[in-house]
Amino acid sequence: MSFKMLLLAGAAVLAAAPATAQTARDYARYDSYVAPRPQGQNPAGLRVFMLGGLKSHGPGAHDYPFWLDKWSKLLTAHGAVVDGGFSFPSAAQLARTDVMVIYRGDAGYMTPQQRADLQAYVKRGGGLVTLHDSLCGPDPADMATLVRAGKKHGEVNYTWTATLDYNVVDKDNPIIAGMPMQLYDEAFYKLDFAPEVKPILTVTMPDTPAARKGGGVGQTIPQMWTYEHTAPGGTAPARAFVWMQGHMIDNIEDAKIQAVMLRGIAWAGKRPVGELADYAPPQGGQH
Repeated sequence: MSFKMLLLAGAAVLAAAPATAQTARDYARYDSYVAPRPQGQNPAGLRVFMLGGLKSHGPGAHDYPFWLDKWSKLLTAHGAVVDGGFSFPSAAQLARTDVMVIYRGDAGYMTPQQRADLQAYVKRGGGLVTLHDSLCGPDPADMATLVRAGKKHGEVNYTWTATLDYNVVDKDNPIIAGMPMQLYDEAFYKLDFAPEVKPILTVTMPDTPAARKGGGVGQTIPQMWTYEHTAPGGTAPARAFVWMQGHMIDNIEDAKIQAVMLRGIAWAGKRPVGELADYAPPQGGQH
């Protein structure tokens, strides 16, 4: 028998052999080029895309790469399915995202294609979470269509770092359980809001050189809020959760603030508020 005939005979034997359930699963996996899920990942978890950026400012401030590394692990440990990076997500990535979390300076600067992809994502009900100056950019009104406020790049609309005292507006909101009421961070003013915004925390701008220069001293401005809307032409309501602090990475490292952020992310993703913060991984684990 020739070598070619031997190969054909072997292929016929394999084709006739009964496939086990494991073999079927393996073939399905390889045929679709889907990699095995990471160890410990909750396959039914909230799908989160994290958009970070390069570090800016001095030590301990605006450390977006640190956040991307730390929070990808934190969210996974709390039951989320995580994707992300320094590059704006593609339409395909957004199609498999429930909530996009942005901690990146001047994220309002988008190409026309990126903006179109993000608008389409919001129109179909995708959630957004922005931290600190992520809503800063060239066109605050455009950003406001997504999260109901925007901050103009290059304008003095900040306090710079200062001691901030929170005023609680929505005392019954479960998102802020345990939130520290005083932070050393940065607050923002010159933000426009619409009635649909639901303020949770506000700050009365302290007297700092930057606040005096920008005319913000004494103004009481929302610094954490939720926003739910259906975008024009949209097919489902979308949610946004915004926290204007996070200038200092130490605050994002605070366990109490992390719990608040986890609840805000879950809310924006239309899951039970405590789903991430209270997540308990199953016993045993994947091997």
